[in-house]
Amino acid sequence: MKVLTNEKLIQRNTKIGKYTSLAALFILLGGMIASFVWQNNPNAIFLSFGALLFGFILSQIGIYFGNRFGRRPRVDERITAALKGLTKDYTLYHYLTPVNHLLVGPAGIWVIEPYYQRGTITYEKNRWRQKGGGLLLGYLKIFGQESLGRPDLEVETDLDALRAAFKKVFGENLPPLHAALVFYDPRAEIQAENAPHPTLKLDQLKDFLRKRAKENPLPTAELQRILAVLPKESIEVAEAQNSEASQEQKSK
Repeated sequence: MKVLTNEKLIQRNTKIGKYTSLAALFILLGGMIASFVWQNNPNAIFLSFGALLFGFILSQIGIYFGNRFGRRPRVDERITAALKGLTKDYTLYHYLTPVNHLLVGPAGIWVIEPYYQRGTITYEKNRWRQKGGGLLLGYLKIFGQESLGRPDLEVETDLDALRAAFKKVFGENLPPLHAALVFYDPRAEIQAENAPHPTLKLDQLKDFLRKRAKENPLPTAELQRILAVLPKESIEVAEAQNSEASQEQKSK
């Protein structure tokens, strides 16, 4: 399997998550200090409340970027490791296409939607729910992590973006597009057999794709047609290399 990654974007977003979280911490702390120092000032409550609100918004932004780019191993690294062993006919793209994670190969064209939420994930009566975990999970859902949200809408948004990009190249002759929701926290339990898209744990994804490739393989000509319009190489962070080259030129 060939893996192509936008390392430059990953490093940029890692910094955004780090500095946004630090800024949120200082703003929240500043608001708390202001409420004590200026407790006789009638405007202090508005300042404190504003700092709380702004700090909370920044913290959520930091959590968003931190969960995707700050945790190690990163999401892209987890997906790559889980799919290790697929044949050379597969190409995995991280942050290089209109969707974050795209796999193209004999099993077809797959948008991979990763989720780190734990607990029991269910799909019942056209609704997603995250159950279990007790008070700790409830606390984390408010302050420490994003809620499950609407995976169905997120998937359709990504499929529409990918479909629109392919339409510019292929017109109405579009290839079939698929999506899989994968949960990579080992504490997640999936009960979503009736979900509109395959929903499974990350360690089940490789076997699922191999089965799909056997049952309904993507024709080789169609696979080559798709690969021809997708990126051919990773985007690396070249600042260090440029710096070294500059130093060599100066020394000459």
